[in-house]
Amino acid sequence: MATAVTAPMASMVVNMPNPPGLLLLACCAARLLRVASIATTTNIANGTRNWTRYRIDHFAADPTQHTQRRSRRSMVGYPRMMNWLTEHWAVAVALTAYTGVLFYNANVGRRRSGSMGHYYVGGRTMGGLAVGVSFFATFASTNSYIGNAGKGYEYGLPWMTMAVTLVLFTGLSWVAVAPRLRRFAAHWDALTLPDYLASRFDAQGRAMRMSAAVIIVVSSLLYLVAIFKGGGNLFQSFLDIPYETAVGLTLLIVVMYTSLGGFVSVVRTDVVQGLLMMVGSITIFYFVTKAAGGIGRVIELADRPQTHWLFSWNAGIPFVVLFGIVLSGSLKLLVDPRQVSRFYALRDEKSLRMGIRVALVGMTIIMCCLFPVGLYAHFLLPDVQDTDLIVPMLLTSGTVFPLWVADLLVVAIVAAAMSSMDSVLLVAASVLYKDLVEPVRPARNPITWTRFCVVAVAAVAALFALRPPGGIVEITTFSGSLYAACFFPAILFGLHWRRGSAGAVGASMLVGVVVLLGWLLLGGRALLHEVFPAMLASCLVYVVVARLTPPALESWPGES
Repeated sequence: MATAVTAPMASMVVNMPNPPGLLLLACCAARLLRVASIATTTNIANGTRNWTRYRIDHFAADPTQHTQRRSRRSMVGYPRMMNWLTEHWAVAVALTAYTGVLFYNANVGRRRSGSMGHYYVGGRTMGGLAVGVSFFATFASTNSYIGNAGKGYEYGLPWMTMAVTLVLFTGLSWVAVAPRLRRFAAHWDALTLPDYLASRFDAQGRAMRMSAAVIIVVSSLLYLVAIFKGGGNLFQSFLDIPYETAVGLTLLIVVMYTSLGGFVSVVRTDVVQGLLMMVGSITIFYFVTKAAGGIGRVIELADRPQTHWLFSWNAGIPFVVLFGIVLSGSLKLLVDPRQVSRFYALRDEKSLRMGIRVALVGMTIIMCCLFPVGLYAHFLLPDVQDTDLIVPMLLTSGTVFPLWVADLLVVAIVAAAMSSMDSVLLVAASVLYKDLVEPVRPARNPITWTRFCVVAVAAVAALFALRPPGGIVEITTFSGSLYAACFFPAILFGLHWRRGSAGAVGASMLVGVVVLLGWLLLGGRALLHEVFPAMLASCLVYVVVARLTPPALESWPGES
């Protein structure tokens, strides 16, 4: 099967723009499809929905069985596909239309990306409505739809503090970070976060800039692995295909339109995806609470012996550890490059004021609708072990959602995955080229090289997603902890306190990473989440070194 896929795919890609990058994508997709073909199990032939077969470890089936069943699958494959299309015509039409919109926006973005400034930050001409929607759509990924809903099932009512904190930190990001970062980035013509840090702290050498770039690329890869896992779980369960094939499908779609269109394509697509996500989250909340017996029935869980623990502060996990997870996830709204890069693109102060309203409304709707889903799922799905499968199981149960509603919700969750993936991909690829490759070997066509970096980063993340190192929430919160430990003092203190130097930033990043990893390796999480000691140490080191070294700025940009 792999040979049949690879040859025509490679010949098609060679005739498209950016052959090296897309050829790499084709090879990785073919590899994923080959793994999937070997891993397909006997249940695929008769179309049964056995959730245990969807477990990743189940796809390590005996390869000899694949050869023995090949002829039988070829006979039943076409009728099964037609039956699926007949049953799920709504999602087929919606996904086709959605994909068409993605590639239309990619074409628009490609035409408008004549310079690096347009490809990276949209030429700093974006309005507040588009950037505000993009801000919450970028953050509310499959982590919100699948991961956070699942953690509500596992951790109970205390997990709702995450929803409240995310809304509060959304407002804080637009008030404490956006105004000055937008103005300073435009003044220094900064296109990436390391670009801004180098200008703000007058870093003449490459050490600080390249260290920040490495942290961003590594954190982005971790986050992408989690989102590929979420998208793979969704396509796997709903399209009745192996997990590996589902990851390959996600890879193909997101890389094609992100690499072509750049920031303009990403933001235009985020507007569509953000609207789909808001409608989808409201719909999920309505049907799940209805199937569970009404909104007020959640109180009954407190009276049941097997579920009363869901209303304890230490339900499922010590609250001090849970709050660390909450904080590390929320801090990403302040320091994650995919979030703060939105501020680079704002046109003016009026756009900023519009953006904060839109971002707050969108984030509030999505978080308030999705986080309680896990609690209500206890009435519908008892004793689920893999909580990342809660929402996919609800969608395919046949008793919670009408079939056509479940079909359309799949599109909304796909939009959630794509809206985060495209932004993270673009940030990681931009940093990889501009802050790691270009200082060493400048290219004649930087946009083409950035497109190649998009493909490379996505391909690596997809391959890691085949055997992910943890659950969706665990991976994304560690990514947030890494960003908070490394960039919180450099961004927040750097925007509001003139003292600070390249040495202070470098020292704070180094200490933050060492404390974060050391705390994890020594088992300190049982007492306190690693984000607290790592952030505290990072901030203290920044302040001490900043006091001992001359400030990089004598006055703020624009001041006399």
